[in-house]
Amino acid sequence: CCPRRSRPWLASASSLCRREATTASPSQPAAGGAAWSWGYGACGRLGHGDEQSQLLPKKIEALAGQRVVAIAAGASYSLALTADAVFAWGQGGCGCLGHGEDLSNQLLPKKIEVWSRE
Repeated sequence: CCPRRSRPWLASASSLCRREATTASPSQPAAGGAAWSWGYGACGRLGHGDEQSQLLPKKIEALAGQRVVAIAAGASYSLALTADAVFAWGQGGCGCLGHGEDLSNQLLPKKIEVWSRE
């Protein structure tokens, strides 16, 4: 994921990650703000606790009870914004997920503590 460089450089997402598609979507407010994902599942980028690909939308159960208001899905990781926190999951190398020193892949959504209101 992280090319080793001796000085700062400008990178595009396509230069860091393979181009497999990942999609995530908050449901309509009438459905309680649930989050769904589907596509290529490597590195846990779908948030279902595994690395399985999903051909059909699947509810992200780890976010049950959270009212998800926005989702951002990249090539290798995803983010969810709730009323109280930001969650990130997927490929953790290079600090992509915002979990500080924890650079491991996250198979389930994990709260980014620095942005938590709790």
